[in-house]
Amino acid sequence: MKDHDSPASEALCLIHHHFPHAVGALLGGSAARGHTSTSSDLDVAVLLPDSDTSRRQVIRHNGRLAELFIHTVTGFQQALEHNRGNRRGTLLFIYDQGMPLLDPYGDLERARVQARSSLAAGPIPLTPAEWERGRYLLTCFMDDLIDVPSTNRYEQLSLADHTLLEAAHLLTAHHRVWTGIGKWLPRRLLSADPVHGQALLDGHQPVAEHADTAPLAVAAERVLDLVGGPLRERYTQR
Repeated sequence: MKDHDSPASEALCLIHHHFPHAVGALLGGSAARGHTSTSSDLDVAVLLPDSDTSRRQVIRHNGRLAELFIHTVTGFQQALEHNRGNRRGTLLFIYDQGMPLLDPYGDLERARVQARSSLAAGPIPLTPAEWERGRYLLTCFMDDLIDVPSTNRYEQLSLADHTLLEAAHLLTAHHRVWTGIGKWLPRRLLSADPVHGQALLDGHQPVAEHADTAPLAVAAERVLDLVGGPLRERYTQR
């Protein structure tokens, strides 16, 4: 890899080398926004003819890691619904915000239009059963978080993480917006609800730093109040 190679030129070189039959490709992630370093990986979406297969793959090309989101033209349609169903929309955001690299027949532009339509439609809403299960799980995590001794740091930290994750799941679903994992969880959470999202994140931090669970428990209960309240003895899983 040469120092002067841009992420876009590196990604295009990767496409030509590994996927000469590609009918579309774009560069996503921070590299597409110009925020990258020589150690950053590349997120590259690749459209292939239906004679190939859809898959997710990580390779190293010219010394740089690349995460590949590979779909056939038909497989991309199925991926749209999967992304709406998991409520994260990772692929949709890549196609919406990414930098086009290759589009000889217009397949990429058609895929981008479809991705933007799915983004505008939003994630698939939770079913009544999913709402109840989410409320029950968050109630359990919150109650256990309050009860666990501060000396049991392993359990306390695990419960804090699960409380934050389940509260984020319910809060983003309540606002009918996309959620996230990893570094995208706080970003999506703050975007969905700056007040309750900030309270959850601010509540999570003192558990890690001072073994203080009270702020997170309060923030979690406020999220529960938005979605029907805590759920304990009335819960039934069918």
